[in-house]
Amino acid sequence: MRKIRLIALDLDGTLLSSDKQLSDVNRAALEKAAGEGIEIVPATGRFYRGMPEVIRKLKFVNYVISVNGAEVYDVREKKTLCGCEIPFERAVAVMERLDKTDVIYDCYQDGWGWMTEELYNKAEQYAANVHSLEMIKNLRTPVPNLKDCLKERARGVQKIQVFFKDMKLRERVLNSLPAEFPDLVVTTSIVNNIEINSREATKGVALEKLASCLGIPIAETLAFGDDTNDISMLEAAGIGVAMGNSDEKVKKSADYITCGCDENGVAEALKHFLWENEK
Repeated sequence: MRKIRLIALDLDGTLLSSDKQLSDVNRAALEKAAGEGIEIVPATGRFYRGMPEVIRKLKFVNYVISVNGAEVYDVREKKTLCGCEIPFERAVAVMERLDKTDVIYDCYQDGWGWMTEELYNKAEQYAANVHSLEMIKNLRTPVPNLKDCLKERARGVQKIQVFFKDMKLRERVLNSLPAEFPDLVVTTSIVNNIEINSREATKGVALEKLASCLGIPIAETLAFGDDTNDISMLEAAGIGVAMGNSDEKVKKSADYITCGCDENGVAEALKHFLWENEK
């Protein structure tokens, strides 16, 4: 049985159920692993304050990989260990490109979400479901014009997120943006979005940096995910686990496929890798 010292977990579609809940079974499995000295590290596309309270209140969580790897956050010290952002000029260029398409978009900066007010008011038309709409409405601050706001602040952006109501348009943009902006990484985390980060801001790079900081060999890490923003992490980890509800590309990048997020897939895989020989 391979030694595991760090477990990195995507949240939405992975650790959390489809209705954004942490099951008692998954919680108990994480508590048991933490009790054995294993670092439990949420690895999410969300910013830290945008994580569900139930996750932020887990006493055994010391570190968080947030915003797809744009930030590695020390929970106890309340500080950023490392990060990588999109220069604001480049973010404005991306937004100018997006203005030519039928989408709404926002950005994460300084650990919070920001959005042009006109787009914010259209959120109901573009949100994939009630959970997406709640996140947009509760975790974004509307501003008169986001591009102008970024120019005034002249600071980097952690992530740009785009929402679509036309899935064929989403596919075209998902395929074209990497060629147009080769210095950036374009991924997805929910059915109707795309997410844009600095090329060095991936969950995989962040996992490697955190493991190195903690003196943990990358071979002794285990990572869970379900969408394309998790692929780099599954490939970087010693063991990569895809959820049963994962995108097919994610399953191909994994070493193991567990049950779905509504079937306690995290707990199932932890039992398989950590406690298979227990009676």
